[in-house]
Order: sequence, then C-alpha cells, then structure tokens
Amino acid sequence: MRATRAIIHLEHFKKNLEAIRQKIGPHPFICLPVKADAYGHGAVRIAIAALQMGVKYLAVASVQEGIELRQAGIVAPILLFSLPIPEEIPDLVRYRLTPLVSDGEFCDEFARHVATTGECRPVHLKIDTGMGRIGCQTQEAPSLVQRIHATGVLRLEGTATHFAVADSLLPEDIQYTQKQIRAFKEAIERIRDRGYDPGILHAANSGAVVLHEEAYFDMVRPGLLAYGYPPIKERAGSVPVRPVMELQSRVVFIKRVPQGTSISYGRTWQAPQDTTIITIPVGYADGLVRGLSGKFSVFIRGALYPQVGRICMDQCMVDVGPKATIQRWDVVSIFGGPLPCPSAADLAEQLGTIPYEITCGINKRVPRVYVE
Repeated sequence: MRATRAIIHLEHFKKNLEAIRQKIGPHPFICLPVKADAYGHGAVRIAIAALQMGVKYLAVASVQEGIELRQAGIVAPILLFSLPIPEEIPDLVRYRLTPLVSDGEFCDEFARHVATTGECRPVHLKIDTGMGRIGCQTQEAPSLVQRIHATGVLRLEGTATHFAVADSLLPEDIQYTQKQIRAFKEAIERIRDRGYDPGILHAANSGAVVLHEEAYFDMVRPGLLAYGYPPIKERAGSVPVRPVMELQSRVVFIKRVPQGTSISYGRTWQAPQDTTIITIPVGYADGLVRGLSGKFSVFIRGALYPQVGRICMDQCMVDVGPKATIQRWDVVSIFGGPLPCPSAADLAEQLGTIPYEITCGINKRVPRVYVE
C-alpha cells in the first residue's frame, strides 16, 4: 500500500450518527446520502456501517452508484436523488432502486418498465419548493400523485423537497427556508385533500437538522453532519461531530537548503533562511488541489509545518525549519487528523468552497483504510 492513504475513522462516523439521532429524537428515520462514493469515504463500507447504526434508507445520485451497493449485497431501500436517462431505467427496475418522480413523462416511462415485472414498486414524489433544481411545482403535486396511482404499478412511498439555504443564519435565508417549509406543508395538504397518503415526508438536510426542527417530518437526510462537518460554524456545538476522513502520507525525502533556495515549479517560494525541506508523495492528482499551494500546514509529530512552493501532480514540499527533528518515514496528517491538524473545512475555506469538495476530490488512487 502506498504512503498516501485516506484513513476512514468508522468510530467517528458512528458517533456522528449517534449525535444526529440525539438531536432529532427517536422518531424520524435517517436517510444517509452515500452518493459520490459516500463523499469520498467509500460507499459500500459506509453504507454497511450506517445500516448497522439503524439508518433506514440510503441515497445515491446515479443508477451505477445504486448498482454498486446492490452488487455488494445491500438490500436496504436506496433512493435515487438524480434523474436517470431512458437507457438507465431497465437497471433502475432490475436493481430495485427507488426513484424520485418529478414529472408525468418519467412517471409513465418508469411505470412501463415496472409493468413487465408484474410487481408494484415504490416511488417518492419530489416537490420543488424553491431550490429550482428538480421537482414538480407545488400546485402540480396532487395531479402527479394521481398519475402515479393511475399507473397501477407504482406506489407513493414518500414525498420530499430540498432546501436551498437551510445552512444560513442570515435572516432573509431563514425566512426563505421557512417559506419552503410552508410551501411543502401546503402541497402535502393538497395531496391529502385529494384522498392520497403522501407517505414518508422528508426535507431536512444537515443545515435543517441543526437549524429547522420543524422540517424534520418523518425522515431527515444529513450528509455533511454524518461525515463530520457542522453545516453552520456558529452552531457547531449543537450536534458535536468529528471528521471521518483523515488524509495521511509519509515523509519520503529530507534535505537541508540554504537561504534563497527556490522550491517547486515557478520558483514561487524561496527559503527565507537556511532550513530543512521535506517531500511528501501527495499532489493534485490525489486530490490535494493545486490552488492550496502555500496556504495550509501539515501535522507531523504533534506540530504544524507550512507547505511551500507549488503543489505538484504527485508530490509537495513542506518547510520543517532549521532545527527539524522530523525523520524520514514519519507519518504526515494533511487534513482530518488530531488537533491542531487542519480539517477539510479549513482547506475548503482557503479555496472558497465546501468540505464536500475536498473529501469528494480525493482520487481513487488513494487507498481507503478503514479503522474502528
């Protein structure tokens, strides 16, 4: 196994789920998003750990992601969050994935394939209350439910929406989320007024779990929280979680350099004094984004040391100072390690992005190592 690896702390993951359960109470189900290979953590292993902790539903973004879980022996309900193309519908049916229905055309096409099985299959209705992505309009919901029932082979198992700014403390964003919640409730009432059961109601992402208890309904869908990152910094203590992924590598080369020595491509950094430079075999091809060059520190032997020069495709360099005690083969934590090691959120802040982009970006060539 190569020096650079992603350590997946399953004990942190399980404790995060416990913290979420404590926050939401005993009644709502938990649907865990494991799309994008569980946000880089490894979909199969994370899904198994989640189901062992009482998670009832899993969610993916593509049919292929659902197939991977089914082929690994997972039989739990799997929601498909994104819309498939027609060529994927046979596999959607074959592998018993549960789609979100947003329009009549897809409803009829899916029903046509389901009819060949002689079975009745579940679907979830998706309502767009203000995200502006996929989902029917609120006023269209009752007629779409009627169309689902009219197929004779589809069963409405649940009804969902998604929030756009549930992770924001800005007053206007809080008002917008509350407006979405009201719109969702009104659509549900219209469905019930038509005599239909909307099934399992779910809307709350991680931000709503923290900030909008009225959005819990029957099921919540926490992603960011489960993987160890508070969606709202100012409310971090309300659901105490720890990062699940730790990106590690090893010191593979050490050299003393005189003042003025330039390091890496473009000569963007020169040593301000005689110092010691170490090389670590991790680079942007592994997911350590080149834009982070010179903007973060790594954690070695209980201390932080600045990364210097441009991050290369497969390697990067770190200044460990003129009196370094670092040794070759020492373990290096790049993010997600014990404090004061930076987290994926710290690196994301430097890039003006979110922690998901950091963990999802860790390349498949980086082996995942699971520890309890």
